[in-house]
Amino acid sequence: MRRLVILLALLVATLPARAQQAAYPDRPIRMVIPFAPGGAADVVGRLTAQAMSEDLGQPVVVENRGGSGGIIGSQAALQAPADGYTIVLHTLSSGVMNAGLYRSMPFDLHRAFAPVGLVGTVPNIIVVNPGVPAQTLQELIALVRANPGRITYASSGPGTIVHLSGHMLANAIGAEMVHVPYRGSGPALADLMAGTVQVMVDTLPPYVALVQSGQVRALAMASRTRNAALPDVPTAAEAGLPGYETYNWHGVFVATGTPAPIIARLERALRNAIAAPATRQRLIALGVDPRGTGAEELATFWDEQFRIWIPIIRASGATAE
Repeated sequence: MRRLVILLALLVATLPARAQQAAYPDRPIRMVIPFAPGGAADVVGRLTAQAMSEDLGQPVVVENRGGSGGIIGSQAALQAPADGYTIVLHTLSSGVMNAGLYRSMPFDLHRAFAPVGLVGTVPNIIVVNPGVPAQTLQELIALVRANPGRITYASSGPGTIVHLSGHMLANAIGAEMVHVPYRGSGPALADLMAGTVQVMVDTLPPYVALVQSGQVRALAMASRTRNAALPDVPTAAEAGLPGYETYNWHGVFVATGTPAPIIARLERALRNAIAAPATRQRLIALGVDPRGTGAEELATFWDEQFRIWIPIIRASGATAE
């Protein structure tokens, strides 16, 4: 009898926690995008948030917190309770490269965040303002070599993949270009279109419509193959710069310590969102290769990205400080 009473007491004690997990989510979820509005992460993040909200039955509200290559937004997400009501859309820059670019960070990326799932991978594209007298990548290379230190390239901030991609392009050309950092791809893109800066190597999604409308000029895809969204744009190798390849990815994460059942629910929502035909078609049209993999697959992919990029960053000597 005493044992039965104890078991009943334990069952009653666990009911609130179980009910809370079963009810998740019972209010809106915040998706922190650690970059300014208007860039690739913002475009992909908002599409992902909308699709996930349909599966979760609650709004997934986007909050842009740009600055310091994604560190400010990451910190903001980590300051919230690890209860699944704050998720983060990390990119290669904010999710990996910062670990190699900053001598000291306020948190350890690998320990602070837990994977939920990979949205997709996407190539970078080399674009210029239409006023730049270069119709092809070879013409841009000649222009930079003839004007060392006078051609500017924009980035979404020191240490981001956009910065490093521009740095790698200048090295591949063999002549100096001037780096102009911004607090996100959105402001950088605005100045590129205005002609304040001349060149940018950025993640593809925001540029598809701009290239098609002539607001920016695409010179090459920084990938091994052409992209279905802009099939007429050659690869860097086809355009005369073999070996130049940079890419990005977008993945959903939560703070470490988030309960496993909640991570599993978010993982299922992400998988279903990316598997939905309408979402897949929209991502492909933006130049994204939809993946929709889960937490375990993202964890393996994430580890691999650290192994690939941290040695490259350290060998290059690039820093964000």
